[in-house]
Amino acid sequence: MKYVEVLVVGGGPAGLCAAISAAESGAEVLLTERSSILGGQLIKQTHMFFGSEKQYAGTRGIDITDILIDKVAELNVEVMKDANVLSVYEDGVISIEQNGKYMKVRPERIIIATGASEKSLAFPNNDMPGIYGAGAVQTLMNIHGVKPGHDVLMVGAGNIGLIVSYQLMQAGVNVKAILDASPTIGGYLVHASKIRRMGVPILTRHTVKRADGNDSLERATIVELNEKWQEIPGTEKEFDVDVMCVSVGLSPLSELLFQSGCEMKYVREFGGYVPLRDSNLKTSLDHIYIAGDVGGIEEASSAMVEGHIAGLAAAMSIDKQHPAFESLYKDYQEQLDSLRAGHAGDHIRAGMAKASL
Repeated sequence: MKYVEVLVVGGGPAGLCAAISAAESGAEVLLTERSSILGGQLIKQTHMFFGSEKQYAGTRGIDITDILIDKVAELNVEVMKDANVLSVYEDGVISIEQNGKYMKVRPERIIIATGASEKSLAFPNNDMPGIYGAGAVQTLMNIHGVKPGHDVLMVGAGNIGLIVSYQLMQAGVNVKAILDASPTIGGYLVHASKIRRMGVPILTRHTVKRADGNDSLERATIVELNEKWQEIPGTEKEFDVDVMCVSVGLSPLSELLFQSGCEMKYVREFGGYVPLRDSNLKTSLDHIYIAGDVGGIEEASSAMVEGHIAGLAAAMSIDKQHPAFESLYKDYQEQLDSLRAGHAGDHIRAGMAKASL
């Protein structure tokens, strides 16, 4: 049995920042990541971040990863990569598998920052080779340097769909169209404007009717939707494509939280079941905290700020208080309020109201 003060599950933006703040507070920290690479979604993001300087505005996600990893190393955080957290028992013991070896860890506090998984879309032949999630396409291009194909139909006009479309075009891939079932574009208009300037149509109120091909995708048929989200007969259009990229949202990876016995609730605005939490991101169980998309789908900037809050709070709860706790905590809360302000943050604020303890 291994004993540690703070265990952080997940080495993405939220987990890295949680580990940093907990370690800066004086806690002994173990960070586990199921992948062989730290950074989570940041390692796929070649675009520059928005927001303020505190959220690395003007810095590319891939560069933010290096900044955070260097900080983790400076603080002597113990890192376990290729490590799958298999279970969270009622007595607080964690089981971990790493490279075929099994071990148990008993932390005083746990910060779960496991992120989210991509949602799929139901239509005939949706399992055909050539149909990917947007995250998979980013992984192919931005991590492995592999073009997924030649002609792409993007399904989803949220930020991820728009950003990945632009990255595909930068890689020399022909994006034939972007469609979205919603009557409006879900992503930032600055991303949509770049796409439109490059001649790619964005078709709102459209969805995929079917995919066709012999051994892999060759054609995609789309159809227009009416105000009741029903197909309008006679509006079908065909696209000759070898790739369809599906970007229709994310679902929190909350299995460990269910297993631990945290009080959970389905919150539509957050993409699925999430744990109830207080302002410190502590769940209904005193020893478990959360940060990032596992508690509700937002941008990476919010995930990093939440990571810092959870790290500070978890450490303080075991009498490891950061010397500048009060000022840092206030600053991070103000950053979150700013990121969630305005019309764009309406659904996040609504989700927070439903998920608060």
